[in-house]
Amino acid sequence: MDHPSHTIEFANILHHLNYRWSAEALALSKGDKAPFELYQIYEPYKDFISLETLAQIDRLRDDAVKIRLKHSLIDHYLRQRLLPHETEMQCWMRGAAAAVNGEKVYFKEIIPWCQKSSTYKKRQILHKETVPLCKFLMPFVLNYWNMLIEILQKDLGFDSYIQYCQDKKGIDYAYYYRYFKKVLRKTDKIYFSAMKRWCRERYGLSMSALTRFDAINLLGFGEFDNSFPDIPMNNLMRFFHHWNIDLDKTPGLTLELGRESGKSAQAACFILQVPEEVYILMRPEGGWIDLETLWHELGHGLSAVFTCPDLTIVDRDMATNYSLSESFAFLLQNLTLSRPFIDEYLGLGLEVCNTLVYHKVLKDLSVFRRYAAKLLSEFEMFSKGDLSGGDRYSRLMTRYTGFYYQAETHLFDLVPEFYCLDYLLGWMGESMMEDYLRTNLGDRWMFKSETGNILKNWWAQGNRYDIFQFFNQNDLGHLNADRLLMRWEENLT
Repeated sequence: MDHPSHTIEFANILHHLNYRWSAEALALSKGDKAPFELYQIYEPYKDFISLETLAQIDRLRDDAVKIRLKHSLIDHYLRQRLLPHETEMQCWMRGAAAAVNGEKVYFKEIIPWCQKSSTYKKRQILHKETVPLCKFLMPFVLNYWNMLIEILQKDLGFDSYIQYCQDKKGIDYAYYYRYFKKVLRKTDKIYFSAMKRWCRERYGLSMSALTRFDAINLLGFGEFDNSFPDIPMNNLMRFFHHWNIDLDKTPGLTLELGRESGKSAQAACFILQVPEEVYILMRPEGGWIDLETLWHELGHGLSAVFTCPDLTIVDRDMATNYSLSESFAFLLQNLTLSRPFIDEYLGLGLEVCNTLVYHKVLKDLSVFRRYAAKLLSEFEMFSKGDLSGGDRYSRLMTRYTGFYYQAETHLFDLVPEFYCLDYLLGWMGESMMEDYLRTNLGDRWMFKSETGNILKNWWAQGNRYDIFQFFNQNDLGHLNADRLLMRWEENLT
């Protein structure tokens, strides 16, 4: 059974299925007609997507390959089984909208609306309107999650959702639950001191009067958009010439940055196959948030298109843990509001530079704490085995972010497979990568061609290693939050 031809056959079929799902997601994000009816994706593969195939994969001897093929198959097994429930849930979610002074604010548009189109009074109305809307939608979302957990336990033999995620990603969630509790405690004083001051300066209000929707507005950086340079985004992207990268001529990379009707407000990188077919979609809203967002997605995209094509399909395309890709995304995102980039590349001067850098670091600390609080909340929720109540979510999120979170919204802030931890690990990785580049190439590391060489070498390794293995293989040290803590301390006190 354990013959190389069987491994290749499994990998090719799963790669094809992954491609079809990614193509579907890409089309929907662009506002185009989906290339397939969802049920058609699996019709020719009903026999393959089975527990029998899973048993065959489990008999493979190469553990690294086995775990990736196994969970790629499980992904499709779950999607196929949950398709009716997901379709029902998405149907109701798609039309869900809050009424704000006669304006419909759809769920999928809440973030850009809060960032660019809202006022404090309108956000207060949104806050009130969200409760009955979430109560109405909750049975559909709860049904989906309960069915997912039931399939994992009854069909696939996992003791719990946490065990399933741990098996897939190779992460000790209990350890990181304790670890990030400590990081939150260590940053309490510095965070609340700085954030209370920013809230008072921005709104003339205390943090206790603000909600998560006000946090979205604040962290959207709109108050600083008047200092954003009047430079077309295409010109700003010439920055990558420093690394001998021309984005317009990079094979495999397609940028779609227009404001087409029907296009999703959520920017995203769609990786159909590595390294040949990568799309970055963004609907620009204007200002600093666009620059940060685009550079973040370019971190995902460039690490994919510069992956060595000689790697196997499994090592190129079948990661089970995306923390390393998030490290590259955060590395590029964070350089856009660094002192050398603002001062030298954008030419905005010392005063603007100092203001932006301070608030960028505070914003990052705020978002980091949000992800850490989500990890605590989600770990406790799944440990308890009851997803129906959101009181603990509300208390933890409000306690650690300082902004009020409604209990009724807990399932609508829930991202599968503890992805909040992927972000946290990625952010720690970014801080260590940045420290490595700055130590070896100086404060202006982002302008050095050597940086491009180092990054291309890192990117070439594709998904061969998870983030922990990658840091060991490349002598970057043991993954930890020490450098992040130093960054926050140095810039916010």
